[in-house]
Amino acid sequence: MSTLNLPITTDTFEHYMVQVNRFDLLSAEEEHDLAIQQLQEGNMDAAHRLICANLRFVVKVANEYRGYWLRLLDLVQEGNIGLMKAVKKFDPARGTRLITYAVWWIRAYIQNYVMRSWSLVKIGTTPTQKKLFFKLAQTRNALRNLTGSEQIEDIARELEVNETVVAEMTQRMGSRDTSLDVELTEGEGYTLLSTLVDKSDNQEDLLLDNEEQQLNTERTSAALEVLKPRERHIIEQRILADPPSTLQDLANEYGISRERIRQIEQNALGKLRTAMSAELS
Repeated sequence: MSTLNLPITTDTFEHYMVQVNRFDLLSAEEEHDLAIQQLQEGNMDAAHRLICANLRFVVKVANEYRGYWLRLLDLVQEGNIGLMKAVKKFDPARGTRLITYAVWWIRAYIQNYVMRSWSLVKIGTTPTQKKLFFKLAQTRNALRNLTGSEQIEDIARELEVNETVVAEMTQRMGSRDTSLDVELTEGEGYTLLSTLVDKSDNQEDLLLDNEEQQLNTERTSAALEVLKPRERHIIEQRILADPPSTLQDLANEYGISRERIRQIEQNALGKLRTAMSAELS
């Protein structure tokens, strides 16, 4: 679909909207017929009409991401790519309108662009981190307006994530990237790179650390074998999982009290300590 003649998004936003608003919206019947032609026959004219009729919806979604200090036209461009992808995959036989299906593709492409543009270093690799990136500021503002507070523990509770993750993301979003090659004083050739000390371990230390980590992993796996299935599951969910389960989560899962889960956890930890001590002796 890269050959489609769509409105150019490199012009001013006002001019782009004038072009977009010239396209008529499609009725459900028109959309269905065009989607069938595109899906079954690969009709490019039908795909073009489907895309153009929904470009204004891309702008609406893109506006939701203006708080990340990126050009609206760039966000729209990424959203348009998502719309094109959705049109290619859209099956009208499922009984939904195109935009209902396409909005997920549009958001996905815009969010990926925001994540790439925000930092040269990835700041959201897990689902929890990605959720935080897009919800942190919104939740903080909502709590401030409702309660006058924006404490990390309140944000974590509202978003149902770990407080440590909230604190880390807050710090990382507090500033943008700074190039290490930019001169601190122009003309002197002195950069931030000059201030860094190489603290990396040598090859021998790295090898020893790797072997020790592997040995600890083997010892932990062996120690877990002494636990009963329920004890092992609780330890894995409470200590090894990321994010860890709460006592209440496990209490709900097993249909017992939080205090009973805590007792099982403490008893299991005692067994692990004994098993690992025996392994080391």
